[in-house]
Amino acid sequence: MRYVVSILTLVMAVGLAACMGPGEGEAVASSGDVSGEAASDSPWVVVLGVGQDGGFPQAGMKDEEAWNDPDRRRLPVSLGIVDPASGERWMVEATPSFPEQLHHLDRIAPHPDIPGLAGILITHAHVGHYVGLIHLGREIIGASGVPVYAMPEMSRFLRTNGPWDQLVELENIELRPLEEGVPVELNPRIRVTPLTVPHRDEYSETVAFIIEGPERSVLFLPDINKWEEWDALGTRVEDVVARVDVAYLGGTFFADGEIPGRPMAEIPHPFVEESLERFSALPAEERAKIRFIHLNRTNPVGWRGTPEWEAVHG
Repeated sequence: MRYVVSILTLVMAVGLAACMGPGEGEAVASSGDVSGEAASDSPWVVVLGVGQDGGFPQAGMKDEEAWNDPDRRRLPVSLGIVDPASGERWMVEATPSFPEQLHHLDRIAPHPDIPGLAGILITHAHVGHYVGLIHLGREIIGASGVPVYAMPEMSRFLRTNGPWDQLVELENIELRPLEEGVPVELNPRIRVTPLTVPHRDEYSETVAFIIEGPERSVLFLPDINKWEEWDALGTRVEDVVARVDVAYLGGTFFADGEIPGRPMAEIPHPFVEESLERFSALPAEERAKIRFIHLNRTNPVGWRGTPEWEAVHG
C-alpha cells in the first residue's frame, strides 16, 4: 500500500495546483493533465528541481553514464508559481541551475519579458538556494528591480556581501522583507507564509514556505535538521502537513552512513527512513500529501526500482 509519495507523482487540484514530475520542467510540461490545468485561470505550482544543492550529476562525479543520460538528471530543488489570470510567475529558490530552470518555466508558462519574474523567494543562504541570483546581474540578464523575498538575516547577507550587494546597489533586485509566521501577498490570489525551521544557519536563518491559492495550499520545506529539533521549538511537522494539501519535505539522505568517511551528524537532515517511520502513524490521506525533495546524489530513493524507492512507494 502506497503511504508516502516520492518524486514521480503528478497531483492536480483546483485553486492552487501542485505539478509533480521527475524534477524537470519539460517533463511536467509534457503532461496532458498539467497543460489542461495550466489552460484554466487557477494558480498552480510546478516542481523545477528535486536535487540537493549540487543536483545530479554534480561537479567532480566520474560517472560517465550519469553525465551521458539525460533521464538521470536532477536539478537542485526549486518551485515555480504561476497565476495564469495575471500572467505572473515566481520562483522559489535561485539555484545554481537557475538558467535551465527559468528556461523550463518559460516553456511551461511563457512570458514576453526577461526574466519575466514577479519575484523570487529564498529559504536560506546555502549555495543551492540563492547563488542563481547572480544571473540577474549586469554581466548576464541585467534585470531591473526583480523582487527578492527574504528573511532579515538573508536580506542582510545579500546587502552586505559581494557580489550580491552589487545586485542591490544596481537595483537588479529589490529586497522584500519576510517575517516569521506573517503572510505576504504575492498578488490578490496567492500568499506565502514563512516558517522558521532549525538548520545550519551559518549565514542566515532558514525557512519553509506555505504557499496558498484561492482553494489549495502547498508546503515547501527542503532543508531542516532533525524533526525532533522542530518539535523542541513547539512545532510538529505533522501539524504543518495537516494545514496544506501537498507537502514537499526534505529527504536529503535515505539513511545514516550514506556518505562514506564523513560523519553525517555534521550535516543533519531527517533521514527518509526516519520520516517513513514517523509518518507511518498518520492517516493514509495525510501520508499521501507528502513528496520527498532535496535528494542528495547519494540517495537511492530517487531512482525507480531500488529497494529504497520501493520502501517509499510500497
